[in-house]
Amino acid sequence: MGSTSGTGTGVGLRGLTYRLIETWALLGGIVILLVVAVQTISVVTGAFGRPLPGDFELTELGVAVGVFAFLPYCQLTDANVTADIFTSGLNRRNRAILVFFAAVIALIFAVVMAWRTWIGTQDQFAYDYQTAILQIPIGYAFIPIVISLVLVAVAAVMTLLESFDEIAHPSRNVSH
Repeated sequence: MGSTSGTGTGVGLRGLTYRLIETWALLGGIVILLVVAVQTISVVTGAFGRPLPGDFELTELGVAVGVFAFLPYCQLTDANVTADIFTSGLNRRNRAILVFFAAVIALIFAVVMAWRTWIGTQDQFAYDYQTAILQIPIGYAFIPIVISLVLVAVAAVMTLLESFDEIAHPSRNVSH
């Protein structure tokens, strides 16, 4: 719904934010590709009786980081799951109102989750939680997750502002 949806052509702070969120999602994709590579290596070496130790630990951490990295991009580009069957008959202004309220909910959710996950991150380090086999401190996986949640909040603010602009000035935004 937002004007940055799929384009990334914004200028100034808006364009920079879009590119940052897009880059963050691409990094999440690289993490997922690395997880696939680790699993592939583990399967191949496992066929010869020497699977990669701790491959499931790397998979758990990598998938969590990768999935959270996609969330800001989904918020920014309106790629979240929606029930279009219920909204397809609405006019642009009413759809913008729904997007506005969804952005408010996403913002609240992201802020609360970032705050609580940051507290969890501190606990992970305070209690020295580590993976069982590779002894990787689990707190390191929480850091990019917190960053992702902060970026979800930023993306929610952007979509909130865009939808508010569309509600207030529907005739000005005819390119959607």
